[in-house]
Amino acid sequence: MLSAISNGQCLISNFATSVDCLSTIKCFRQLGVLIDQDGNRLKVDGVGKRGLRHASGPLDCGNSGTTMRLISGILAGQQFESTLIGDESLSKRPMRRIIEPLTEMGAHIESSDGNAPLRISGGRLKPIRYEMPVASAQVKSSVLLAGLFADGSTQVIEATPTRDHTERMLRGFGVDITTETIADGLTEISLSGDAELSARDIQVPGDISSAAFFIVAAACLPGSELRIVNVGINPTRSAIIDTVREFGVSVELSNIRGATGEPVADLVVRGGLTQNAEPNLLQGSVIPNLIDEIPILAVLGSQLPGGMEVRGASELRTKESDRVTSIVTNLRLMGAHVEEFEDGFKVARSDLQGARVSSFGDHRIAMAFAVAGLLATGETEIGDPDCVGISFPNFFSALAEVVEQ
Repeated sequence: MLSAISNGQCLISNFATSVDCLSTIKCFRQLGVLIDQDGNRLKVDGVGKRGLRHASGPLDCGNSGTTMRLISGILAGQQFESTLIGDESLSKRPMRRIIEPLTEMGAHIESSDGNAPLRISGGRLKPIRYEMPVASAQVKSSVLLAGLFADGSTQVIEATPTRDHTERMLRGFGVDITTETIADGLTEISLSGDAELSARDIQVPGDISSAAFFIVAAACLPGSELRIVNVGINPTRSAIIDTVREFGVSVELSNIRGATGEPVADLVVRGGLTQNAEPNLLQGSVIPNLIDEIPILAVLGSQLPGGMEVRGASELRTKESDRVTSIVTNLRLMGAHVEEFEDGFKVARSDLQGARVSSFGDHRIAMAFAVAGLLATGETEIGDPDCVGISFPNFFSALAEVVEQ
């Protein structure tokens, strides 16, 4: 997205060929951006902030909430109308959380009762000081991207810090963006709308959320040792490493370095869990930075002597599926003892049994229960496994490569 509205040509390497990322490419091609793809390498000819053109048809974001929410911020500042659509799952996900701040900035947005499709009439925006009502990096990023098209300084105030990839990348493209702690421990992110983006080459780090499935698989299989290279360990994303270590998982980091403003490392995971019978509780400020890893952490929880409880995670119910219900349903099918709450769940140490489970059309649920199948007695069958293509098209082949039969 930033390459598309930068001035010049950007080369992107290690680009994920997932369906979500391909949806983003398709949208920007419709908006007049020349993007040449060769496997996981992209060449993007940026058109500048004002160079996008009206698309002849709706922009289809597929299943990608990130695409829809972030591109809305950019389109809010354009002098034309755009329509954003998505698949059945995305059309149920809450968009009012971006509609409200973007409308406050001056965009006109029509929706289906706060859901997609979205019809955005953009224009000259005004800066706002926006206090986040919900911890969401996607909402924060949407407002910041819209701020690039506003006259003056736009601020976003966070009570709970969220992923800061957008802020880091904006700096890399030459935008003057500041982050500071203000009164009551709040974080203020501020940028100026007069910024222009300078093209640069990008090396995308490996996704730690994808690595999490392999971390848990190796940890739960005694005698395992797995090395995962080039993993992004951004501090706003690395809570998964701290959490599994607290649960008794051996994870070592080596070759720590930087890649396009992001810290990167190689991980070595060794199998075997510490016999800690204390209950393991996840709640509070760590939840926003673990939200995508909770499905696989639920599987890990079923193997911990003290089990695991997750609270304060009602945001899970607004993902590609209602992930609280998806997790609880599948764990019960596999014989686990699970209690469901409105904002989370509690799973006890359980001997998993192979079963037919559902992906619920949710890529992270499918991958989490593929790992659960490795730990279970008997055969596990996953319905609609192809949904993993949303984020990790070669997940099953990658898993097969590292599992010894």
